[in-house]
This record gives sequence, structure tokens and C-alpha cells, in this order.
Amino acid sequence: MEEYNSDNIFRNGNFFNPTKGNLSFDDAIGEIFAYMAEEPQREYEIVVGCDSASLEQPHFPATIVVRRMGAGGRFFLKKISYGGKKFYNFKQRILQEVLLSCELALVLRETLEMRKLILPDNLKWDFSYIHADVGERGATREMVREVTGLIRGNGFEPMIKPFSFAASAIADKYT
Repeated sequence: MEEYNSDNIFRNGNFFNPTKGNLSFDDAIGEIFAYMAEEPQREYEIVVGCDSASLEQPHFPATIVVRRMGAGGRFFLKKISYGGKKFYNFKQRILQEVLLSCELALVLRETLEMRKLILPDNLKWDFSYIHADVGERGATREMVREVTGLIRGNGFEPMIKPFSFAASAIADKYT
């Protein structure tokens, strides 16, 4: 688990993949493109999400998920902590999850666009969604508008529960 440092927290350190183990950010990007190149005739979706535990000092697993539409996918996860910083209520934690997701998505989009120039044109992939662990039911319902606005303000489309699997299922498993 890495402590948060705004100087390229996602470009430095490791991302965990259950099959490949710990990978650098660049190696994780390489694995994403290698996975898509295995079956280039298929369509792919890349999404980002984050979750946190209900603790005063939680860690935040941020995930990159690449879905092979109709045939599974792969994910890469990085756990981030804030050292001694405390999050006293769930709203603070949820907003931090979304901010981390947006930060990861912006770094990822820049990297994917640069690498796209050297890849075969036949790969069909979309990267436009950030998954947020909020929904129309439950305690987070009053935050949906704020969270979706924050995501849209960063140039991505929000996906909320029950469709936000990158945050509410994958990242949640590692909280």
C-alpha cells in the first residue's frame, strides 16, 4: 500500500493484478494493450473506480478495469493510504474515492492516448466511464448529483450503483 503523494501517485509504484502480480503503471498499460491484442476483433471498455473501508483511516483501492465485452476482463489495483489523515464521515471518504478515480482516469487517458499512436488501428476500445460507489438507494443517495457532477467536470461519464462494478465490486473486495 502506498501513501498518497500528489506527485504522480499513479505513475509511480505498483498496480496489483491477480494473474501477473505487482506491475509498474507502464507494465499495467502494456498488459491492457496485450490483452486487447489477443482478440482484436472484440470490443473493449476501460473503466476506473475506487472504494474505501468505513474506517477513520481507510485505504483506497483504485482500480483500472478492461472488459472484453461479453467475455470477461482484467483489472489492475493500487491501494492508497493517507498516513495519519482521518476521514470522519462517509461523505468525506466518498468524495476522496471520486477524486482519486478522476485523478487516475486523467493520468490513464493521457497515457492511453499517447500509446494509441503506436498501436494497430483495429483495436476497438472505449474509455469514458468512471464508476462511483454511490446509488439512488441507501446513505449515498444524497451525494449522487455532487459525485456525478464532479466526474462529468473531469470529462468522463459517471456510472453509479448498481452498474458501478469497478468501485462497488472489484475495489470493494480489496478494502
